[in-house]
Amino acid sequence: MPNEAANQEQNFLIDLLRATYQNQEVYPILQHNLSKINDDLALMLRKWVSDRFAKEPAIAINLARVIIKLSIIIQEFEQGNLASNLGIAIAGYETVLPIVTHEAFPKEWDIVQQALVTAYQQRQQILSTTIGELREQTFQSQTQINVLTEQLQEDLQQAKLQVNDLKTTITQLKQEVLSSESTQIITSLIAEFQELKQRQIRVEQVTTTANISPKTEQFNTAIFYDIENLTMGRSNPNLNFSLKQIQKNLENTNIVNKIAIQCAYADWSDYRLRLLKNEIQELGIEAIQIFDYSHKRNAADMQLAIDVMELAQSRPTLQVFVIVSGDGAFAALAKKLHEYGKTVIGCAYEVQINRILKSVCDRFIPIPVPHGDLNTKPLPKSLSAKISS
Repeated sequence: MPNEAANQEQNFLIDLLRATYQNQEVYPILQHNLSKINDDLALMLRKWVSDRFAKEPAIAINLARVIIKLSIIIQEFEQGNLASNLGIAIAGYETVLPIVTHEAFPKEWDIVQQALVTAYQQRQQILSTTIGELREQTFQSQTQINVLTEQLQEDLQQAKLQVNDLKTTITQLKQEVLSSESTQIITSLIAEFQELKQRQIRVEQVTTTANISPKTEQFNTAIFYDIENLTMGRSNPNLNFSLKQIQKNLENTNIVNKIAIQCAYADWSDYRLRLLKNEIQELGIEAIQIFDYSHKRNAADMQLAIDVMELAQSRPTLQVFVIVSGDGAFAALAKKLHEYGKTVIGCAYEVQINRILKSVCDRFIPIPVPHGDLNTKPLPKSLSAKISS
């Protein structure tokens, strides 16, 4: 986004927050700026709020309350693009979660959780409607292709019959004593024959294109890594596994075509996980930062499941979902993916895989159980200094 446009987005966001804080009418501002209520505003909201929380922690909770109020207003706003409205509201709710914790602010935390559930349900309904419309359009397009294919096949058959008739006629004329007039007739017939031959070639090419789908590789696979499960916990993480080998084993299967998306979920602020940084960057894996908001919940598992279901509905080209975890809680996720017609591959340590999860996966790829000390990889000098101090 150009700097001028970015400044306009930020000024618009600040105007909305100021009006909300001062209890002014926000709807008129939204109605006069429908073009600015888009995905860029959601990204701007996330970045601006994160920067503000970091720079001014003293006002974080008051700012969080204003953002919650604004998010509710935008979620209920019925003009413009409803999907974009929900995306902005969800961005607002999610950005305040590190501040509005259950222990410190239970009332605000409960409001945010309920609003998030409602927003996710509304967005899922919009996605379902959109997918239904796309399927109907696809069906109509396929019907038109089938009709065109039948017509082309009929034209091809007719052209073949005409070519055969011309071949017979030319053969008969060649056997006769040719006069000057006969020569002209044959020349005309030969020209007509050549034209029909070219027509036959063109019809065959179009028919082949309509009937044979290109056998090109597609980016059909998404991989989701539960890093806490791979490291066997957070208290004494085991880093003796190879993400590169896991990816190689998956690519060797006949189910995986090309990998489109890779996400690894963990609290990446843990300095011990920095040893995985180079391998993650080399493999093109996106590191998803997870803040464990409550010791009673596994935030990484929850976020992983939400992302999987959102991609399953919004990206029809993704047909293979790989869950790198032995956690039995993902068995329900695998069953739900089957309802959407997706293929599920489980990947985990053989001794740790939940038997129910393994049974519902279409294929299971074991990861070798690490041997020896849990942390045999050498630590960088900077990290070693932190441990010794």
